[in-house]
Amino acid sequence: MIIKSYFFMPKTRLTITLKKDLLDQVDRVIDDSRIRNRSHAIEYLLSKSLASKISKAVILAGGKGLKMRPFTYEMPKAMMPIGGKPVIEHTIEMLRNSEIRDITVSLGPLGGKIKEHFGSGTRFSVKLEYVKQTKDKVGTAEALYQVKDQFCSRPFVLIYGDVLAEIDLSDMIDFHLSHKGLVTMALTSVEKSHDWGVCGISGSKVLEFCEKPKPTKDMSHVINAGVYIMEPKIFNYINSKTIKLEKDIFPQLAKEEKVFGYFFKGRWFDVGKPDSYEDAVKNWNGKK
Repeated sequence: MIIKSYFFMPKTRLTITLKKDLLDQVDRVIDDSRIRNRSHAIEYLLSKSLASKISKAVILAGGKGLKMRPFTYEMPKAMMPIGGKPVIEHTIEMLRNSEIRDITVSLGPLGGKIKEHFGSGTRFSVKLEYVKQTKDKVGTAEALYQVKDQFCSRPFVLIYGDVLAEIDLSDMIDFHLSHKGLVTMALTSVEKSHDWGVCGISGSKVLEFCEKPKPTKDMSHVINAGVYIMEPKIFNYINSKTIKLEKDIFPQLAKEEKVFGYFFKGRWFDVGKPDSYEDAVKNWNGKK
């Protein structure tokens, strides 16, 4: 793990008077961890109340799923079943439960099967739009850049279609809005971290990012979980020639201290890998 100091935004001191019942509610927010005192609690509650919420998301579901063949000869990996429903359906439910109902799905080969299953999204109480990826093989940055026009004005959620996660997105959104970073990245911890994007962190900041590095003894076990909240300024870093967020964008943003890490306690599976998919089939406890 790397350690580095950084500066906070300047603040203005003020004095306020509150009714006792309101002050009691403020005190209940203090958890001595994320919210440390009354001042911090009031600031948190005000930012949560006044900040514009996030209502749009994009799911990148265009991967070929080469590691999951022969199953993915017939279906996209986002449609692999977990608990009687496709992986991507769990993701859509998670978004809906956080009142994120305007969802764009980026489709690749066999993407028509996703569109056929979900349609307009009405049956799932969301609004779904679909964008077909322009090439047979598309990187994550390329797929995001393709939907730039739909996401260039407001913050949004980005989720990979082969990720199955138990995350309180409402809390992650509050975290993002209060920290004012360019990207908030959901973080989890795994034993063999070199199979994913490894993060060097200091406090809440991701200061180093390396996608699938060679394993070392002192390697961090903290990894990128494939769920993000992004500001529209992310598109200042992406152009038509940018291929992968993980290799072309995140390392740079980490160096610029523009990425915050959101740790979550829920379960996480990368269903694009056979062993992780098998683990998800056995142990997933997703909730509607």
